[in-house]
Amino acid sequence: MGYPSKVQRIQRRDSEQWYINFPAPIARAMEFDKGEVVEWVIQDRHTLTLDRVQKRPAPPTAAPKKKR
Repeated sequence: MGYPSKVQRIQRRDSEQWYINFPAPIARAMEFDKGEVVEWVIQDRHTLTLDRVQKRPAPPTAAPKKKR
């Protein structure tokens, strides 16, 4: 099952920007973090690949508890 998304274009006097929003189920499945940097790689006219620029930090390990 796919998740359709609409491409939006914001045209200003001196520039333009294009936006594609990720549906929430895709963002959750990809485990995106707020502010995460990603990079789009153009494979061909029909294929974009999304690459994570920053590696996710490893989950913290529990420190051994000190005995009193």
